[in-house]
Amino acid sequence: MTTSEAYAATVLSRSPALAPLFARGALRSPLKRPGPGAAFPRTRLVLPDLRADLARLAAYERVCGFATGDDALPITYPHILGFPSAMRLMSGRDFPLPLLGLVHTSIEITRHTVLQATAGYELGVYVEGLVPHRRGTEAAVVTEVRAGADVVWESRSTYLARHRTDGPAAGPPARQERPLPALAEWRLAADVGRRYGAASGDRNPIHLHPLSARLFGFPRAIAHGMWTVARCLAAHGTPRAARVRAEFRAPVPLPGTVRYAALGGRFELRGPDGRLHVSGSVAPLTPG
Repeated sequence: MTTSEAYAATVLSRSPALAPLFARGALRSPLKRPGPGAAFPRTRLVLPDLRADLARLAAYERVCGFATGDDALPITYPHILGFPSAMRLMSGRDFPLPLLGLVHTSIEITRHTVLQATAGYELGVYVEGLVPHRRGTEAAVVTEVRAGADVVWESRSTYLARHRTDGPAAGPPARQERPLPALAEWRLAADVGRRYGAASGDRNPIHLHPLSARLFGFPRAIAHGMWTVARCLAAHGTPRAARVRAEFRAPVPLPGTVRYAALGGRFELRGPDGRLHVSGSVAPLTPG
């Protein structure tokens, strides 16, 4: 690990200060020329002794619906701890996709064991690569958490930059999925984005207020995609060792009402009109 790859864990975990990274990425966005063949940063950013701030963790658990007081991190929380490093990479000069308009399209999380909230871990984040998408280019960002030499948690997030492509505009037909049985209806307050932003450090303007959301083309503020997944997993539950996959299908406007549905290892979030916002699955992690 080089000096440029290591960051003080206490600085990023207690005071993410993502606003300057958002601003830097926004200013550089018009200069980016996205494409699947573009060069991308090969740096692996490492936090050598990362520890969760317990007060912020408690706030996160409350806003997402997880049980509080357990000495264990929710399965989605390491993503929050790694997000400042991911933002540092995606807002950098050598990241080819514009941060403005970048859409989080999916996440896959693999938890090999429960992570203790009071323990220290090494966290690494890197860009895995770029792939063509029928609507533009997707970047895959990987986050790994290690206890000693062992990877105990890892995720792979995809982010889409929309732009014109040389290939056909149409991709495979959209899947017409039968709705899962609805188990609960959640009324989402207008301040969910602000509460989650305060707990997670992700204060993207599209999630905070209708006025700031309108600047980016949204008539109302929308919920964080990672909040919707966390809220679903808090209701669904996850095994000690598990693999979670989730796709973000459509924004969730705030305030609003959504219906949580699940069957077996599958879950989803739909609007009152049946529009699918999030779909995902939870499976036990088998050895091998």
